[in-house]
Amino acid sequence: MPASIATSLYTAAQVRAIDRAAIDELGIPGIVLMERAARAAWASLRARWPEASRILLLIGRGNNGGDAYLLGELALREGVAVQAWTLGNPATADAQQARRRFLDAGGACADAVAPTPVPEVDVIVDGMFGTGLARPIQGVAADWIGRARRSGVPVLALDVPSGLDADCGMPLGPVLIADATITFVALKRGLFTADGPDCCGRVELAPLDIPDAAYRRLAADAVLLADDALTTLPPRARNVNKGSFGRVLVLGGGTGMGGAVRLAGEAALRCGAGLVAVATHPANVAALHAGRPELIAHAIENVAQLVPLLDSATVLAIGPGLGRTEWARALFDHAVVSALPMVIDADALNLLAEAPRALSPGRVLTPHPGEAARLLGCTVADIQHDRFAAVRTMAKRFSASVVLKGAGSLIADPDGSVAVCPWGNPGMASAGMGDVLTGVIAALLAQEMPAFDAACRGVALHARAGDVAAGDAPAGLIASDLFVPLRRLVNGHPA
Repeated sequence: MPASIATSLYTAAQVRAIDRAAIDELGIPGIVLMERAARAAWASLRARWPEASRILLLIGRGNNGGDAYLLGELALREGVAVQAWTLGNPATADAQQARRRFLDAGGACADAVAPTPVPEVDVIVDGMFGTGLARPIQGVAADWIGRARRSGVPVLALDVPSGLDADCGMPLGPVLIADATITFVALKRGLFTADGPDCCGRVELAPLDIPDAAYRRLAADAVLLADDALTTLPPRARNVNKGSFGRVLVLGGGTGMGGAVRLAGEAALRCGAGLVAVATHPANVAALHAGRPELIAHAIENVAQLVPLLDSATVLAIGPGLGRTEWARALFDHAVVSALPMVIDADALNLLAEAPRALSPGRVLTPHPGEAARLLGCTVADIQHDRFAAVRTMAKRFSASVVLKGAGSLIADPDGSVAVCPWGNPGMASAGMGDVLTGVIAALLAQEMPAFDAACRGVALHARAGDVAAGDAPAGLIASDLFVPLRRLVNGHPA
């Protein structure tokens, strides 16, 4: 097993290939892998629900169902009451053997049960469908999903919650929402983005003691950001000045949108940029000076006034509150061709979508799904259906590092590498959060971090700061709540 298995993300097809290599090339019988999966799942269930004395197994016809049968065998041998609803006879030899063992241990199966209330149980084990599901669940299985969801009984999913696409993280139709998911062999990428986190609950990996050799021929499709992504900047020397840490210029803030540039600019300051200037509509300058005097606010009416500010900056953040007026278009058209490293966000992305152009190296784009759809000329549903393909396409098309925001934000670079952020919370779905992220990434670029690293680490810092600020009360979180934890995190301290 590779040392990086805890952070490596694979497609469902890749995981099946690893599984086949373990069986066909390394000689591990399929039933042995099934036994290991059942033992790991049973241990997980006992750890999470130690008082559980009654369980219901929902069992499909494939090997996912075989895992559930063997879990049921272990439960019966420990004196736990087990009921099993099954979708018919097992379709594989290993699953058939698993069913026989369950029956021999005293288990009983109710095959393809007609609509029946969920019995009085402590835990439901979802072993209906694994990673091979390619169409919406219908019939009896769909009815079971509805009844299980309405019952309020906690659910442990085996490998992947039934009904969830393990590659893209989107429901194929009805999906059984799990409180916890124990996934086998390797982490599936769809468990960590889009609806995956909501459907899976807490995810645990059981690699099943498969040797390294089964993994070697397949490069992971993506990587999950880990705690080392929060280790961002080296300790500072004492003999430094503000010029040592870069000069960020934030360009944006059309009429009535001064708050967006203030949030981006203050985030850049809080994350260590030495000097932050703001080029904005004249109407915003007085409020910026009064509210955050550390920001150097410039009233910009035309391109001529912007030129000297670009000349003195080392990094540009363009887009927060920019708008799509003629004023905004003129400033964008001039600034986007600058040689400066830059973060392109918000309305700057919409203007880029209207007039696509090649970008110089060192760019970071930070679209949400709606902006991504405009950049790629498709629908938001298309983006969400395969976020991994979307972020890779944008990175290649614009020769930039791209952050596709949302649950399980994705970060891609032009060579196809993708990282997935496991942090963040629904409280961050509030105005101004994207502006703060823009400022965080700009600050890291200003401190000479390469674009892809700045994007990955900026996303990690932003999401973790959001989690710290939200605590156990995410509703009502506002963007400026992130500033205090951001400052601690960027200095390497627990927030």
